[in-house]
Amino acid sequence: MLKKDVLRRKEDFSAIYSRGKSVGERYIVLFYKKNNLGYSRRAFLASKKVGKAVQRNRARRLMKESLRALADSFPQGYDYIFIARNTIVNSKCADVKKSIEAAIKKTGLMKNSEKEKEAAK
Repeated sequence: MLKKDVLRRKEDFSAIYSRGKSVGERYIVLFYKKNNLGYSRRAFLASKKVGKAVQRNRARRLMKESLRALADSFPQGYDYIFIARNTIVNSKCADVKKSIEAAIKKTGLMKNSEKEKEAAK
């Protein structure tokens, strides 16, 4: 059975690239667009510029694990495309997590509870 929170269709990708917004960070580029669904969908991409198959798979795993740790701060009802930059090859998971967190802050979509936690620190 297919997971409903994964982007698959070419039309969805094209719509996000053409009508969505993007934010760049050191290790990733984030494209996002409102999807008018009750849940969010995600895709993790790493082009051949990142490296050979081993490096591309590691880049996707790093992004997925970093996002899993930040899942509660992502708002529902959006489509997200996470694209790995070639700088991600020798990075640690904590660095990628910071990069994703910074990208979400740049979008202005982060939930208020996370903003309040940051302000309390």
